[in-house]
Amino acid sequence: MLIIKLVFKNAFRSKLRSFLTILGLSLAIVAFGFLRTVVEAWYAGVEASSATRLVTRNAISLIFPLPISYKEKIRQVEGVDIVSFGHWFGGVYIDPKNFFANFAIEPESYLKLYPEYLIPEEQKKAFIKDRKGAIAGKKIVEKFGWNLGDNITLKGTIYPGNWEFVLRGLYIGKDKTIDESQFFFHWDYLNENLRKFSPSIADHAGFYIVGIKDAKYAAIVSERIDKQFKNSLAETLTETERAFQLSFIYMTEAILFVIQLVSLIVIIIILAVVANTMAMSVRERLPEFAVFKALGVGGWRVVFLIFGEALILTTIGCLIGTILTFPAAKAFADKMSNYFPVFIVKDETLIFDIIITLVIAVVSSILPTIRALKVTVAESLTRVR
Repeated sequence: MLIIKLVFKNAFRSKLRSFLTILGLSLAIVAFGFLRTVVEAWYAGVEASSATRLVTRNAISLIFPLPISYKEKIRQVEGVDIVSFGHWFGGVYIDPKNFFANFAIEPESYLKLYPEYLIPEEQKKAFIKDRKGAIAGKKIVEKFGWNLGDNITLKGTIYPGNWEFVLRGLYIGKDKTIDESQFFFHWDYLNENLRKFSPSIADHAGFYIVGIKDAKYAAIVSERIDKQFKNSLAETLTETERAFQLSFIYMTEAILFVIQLVSLIVIIIILAVVANTMAMSVRERLPEFAVFKALGVGGWRVVFLIFGEALILTTIGCLIGTILTFPAAKAFADKMSNYFPVFIVKDETLIFDIIITLVIAVVSSILPTIRALKVTVAESLTRVR
């Protein structure tokens, strides 16, 4: 008990230095946890993808649509269970700042393919029945204060004009990784208007979602689909939903690399700060360690004193930093919800915080401990501080 009490006294002997070390470590933990959460948010769509869903798009680019007649041809491919389709709409609500993902879909088949979108059965039926009906995620419904039955007008960016919808359903995700900030409406409603004003781009789908019977045959089924449309006017590229999501992430790979590099640099900097603190603390107490040696105190006690001091400082800093990570993440998520609809601090991030804390405590203690063990009693007692 006496040695533990001594460890705590030594940890806060220089209160200002200890305070600044804890503050620096806390900020580093917040920065690391926040940056790691940003990277995880970037991969949120990948994590939520299903192994039994494929995405078929135009082989040239996603911006080029595919004929709606492809649906029945894809359905007939061996290994395909269900086919749906959708179209990116790109509308905004009142102001361009109020941006959220909105899609024109084929309702029944699309909702079957995405059972992770939980919606009450009566709302689902109302949505399917109403040609101008729409369903929206819980987050944007709460953000804009919508209620079931409200008339919602989106300003078209790709398809100009004011498009009116009636909110018929509210969906929530089956877990926290599901994006609850999307807006879905009938593809038929979009297509009817395109036939009137832009017949050349009517009867097309932006992408097809293909449900397959067995995930292990994903590559084979993808090849069969693309082979069917080879040498056509609109060749296809079919890939797993995960690969489709990753294709967007690869476009920003350099940004992700920089974010991960910065998080690593933050840890290296705080390691240097804690190591410097421990070196200064041990240097100041070398005469005390000499007295311990003269009294026959074992070397393991010296190791315990130094490591214990580092562990106390880093643990307090980790605890404060971890607690602050949550409000920091929430503030960022509220501000950037349009770009990061899923932004949660995962348990893995907290585990990494603990591991980093232990590593910093151990590494920062190594050199000061070696120095304290090697210095002789005579040298320590005659050292001028």
